[in-house]
Amino acid sequence: METEQRQIAERLETAASLLERTLSRLEERVTAVTALSGDVEKISATVEQSRREVELAEKLAAAEQELVALKAAGAPALVNPLRRTVPASTSEMLAKHGIAEGPVDVRALDAALAGLSLEQRIAVKTQLLRAGAIA
Repeated sequence: METEQRQIAERLETAASLLERTLSRLEERVTAVTALSGDVEKISATVEQSRREVELAEKLAAAEQELVALKAAGAPALVNPLRRTVPASTSEMLAKHGIAEGPVDVRALDAALAGLSLEQRIAVKTQLLRAGAIA
């Protein structure tokens, strides 16, 4: 009877060790599956990002085509569309030399600016160019 009990105890120990091994293998598989699902999320995010890039590329191509169409239609190019006025000091200086508002004659402008330094002449001409007074 004692031998039978020992054999049963040995079988139970063997079964318990096999169950422990099986449990550890199952835990490893669960860990591996969890890691793989994380990779799948990363892959799907990459696919979503590439779709967004395609959409943006299409919008860019449409904008470029519209720009080409506008240039072909002869739309006037504005140097600085936000600023359309000349500073008061520039207007006063030009008025002293008989140059009124509106399109400025380049020769008259050069004569009016003769007393200024090179940097000041460039600054005044740049202001007038931004305001659209000279072309």
